[in-house]
Amino acid sequence: MAKAKTNFTCNECGGIANKWTGQCPACGQWNSLQETIVESGNNRFSSPPQSLAQTAPVLSLADIEAIDVPRFGTGIEEFDRVLGGGLVPGGVVLIGGDPGIGKSTLLLQAMANISQIKKVLYVSGEESGAQIALRAKRLALDADDLKLQAEIQLEKILGTIAEHKPDVVVIDSIQTMYSDALSSAPGSVAQVRECAAQLTRTAKVTGVTIIMVGHVTKEGALAGPRVLEHIVDSVLYFEGDTHSSFRLVRAIKNRFGAVNELGVFAMTEKGLKGVSNPSALFLSQHGEQVAGSCVMVTQEGTRPLLVEIQALVDTSHLPNARRLSVGLEQNRLAMLLAVLHRHAGVAAFDQDVFINAVGGVKITEPAADLAVLLAINSSMRNKPLPKGLVVFGEVGLAGEIRPAPRGQERLREAAKLGFSIAMIPKSNAPKQAVEGLRVIPVERIDEALQKIRDIGDE
Repeated sequence: MAKAKTNFTCNECGGIANKWTGQCPACGQWNSLQETIVESGNNRFSSPPQSLAQTAPVLSLADIEAIDVPRFGTGIEEFDRVLGGGLVPGGVVLIGGDPGIGKSTLLLQAMANISQIKKVLYVSGEESGAQIALRAKRLALDADDLKLQAEIQLEKILGTIAEHKPDVVVIDSIQTMYSDALSSAPGSVAQVRECAAQLTRTAKVTGVTIIMVGHVTKEGALAGPRVLEHIVDSVLYFEGDTHSSFRLVRAIKNRFGAVNELGVFAMTEKGLKGVSNPSALFLSQHGEQVAGSCVMVTQEGTRPLLVEIQALVDTSHLPNARRLSVGLEQNRLAMLLAVLHRHAGVAAFDQDVFINAVGGVKITEPAADLAVLLAINSSMRNKPLPKGLVVFGEVGLAGEIRPAPRGQERLREAAKLGFSIAMIPKSNAPKQAVEGLRVIPVERIDEALQKIRDIGDE
């Protein structure tokens, strides 16, 4: 038997190379080429060519009526928040996360709620119908109207969708699906790309909402070609440790809502439950103020969250002092330590510095800079920060403290949770006083440290 002809496909851009090279010739990404079987001519691309969709008329933008996108809720408030208000007819959602983190559990809960008012089809390629029924029973879900199909062949799934005409379809998971038009194995780059494209086309033509579950690699990125994220409307990621009872769902792409929106869930015996006050999760319950702890207000999408930043500074016994950051960018920590030394005269070159964001949350915005530096300074002096203090602000290389977006919302959230002192950038100073909150505007990092000392001496 002749050996099947193969080529190499890039996971990032979908580019094709005849032989393996360390770098993709199309996008320049390193170590992203995977060997795939070259498909024969007997597929949907063979002659005569078949159109993927009917030709749409060319219209002027002024002739197109701009209407609000109708939505329908999932019955889970935190899930609706991450989706931007609910699911959209004809929308395609991709959900990724580590194995066992709760993707299938959350979707089964949501589909059980939606099935009360709409037709729902749950397609499982990883579990049998009996396993899903057992999970629904364990979660005590009212899912009598939920339609279930255990199938991995794309053409049969599309036939079921055309026959039953559901409003919502769940594909769990896209890596297990395969199309007869391709000879490669399920989970390969070609199969994942083809199945996702066909399902997306079905969603746009028929108006059915499709939710696809995606596997992740050991680096935490969605498995398969990167084009998978480009063709869908929304991409959601599960975050958090599988050993913890809390789960975070973050939107990194959403054509119908805000990106970086965050939903917080608690894993219970009855499934995932939304957390109404997530700030309480990220604040440690200290009996007394401790050194190296500073509370900041971060903005996750439209939601302000209070997160405790902890710092531990200890004398280093190694030639090169250690710099370790959990939940915050490590390179930014090194930069902030240089700013602290250059513009505030606080040297840490012979100290090991460890930074942690409590609760497993990942903070990507630079508004955490001021909280990190105050926590480090507090740990070095072994003196707690003033009780009831909350801070936010970006620190520049020149030592200036820059404003953060949505400062008013951050201050209102801090006041609502009982904080009494807020140290913020001067540009974020409110025009009207916030009830119960003493606002201290600062312009430079050395000024911020001096005012902290002054408050401590009061």
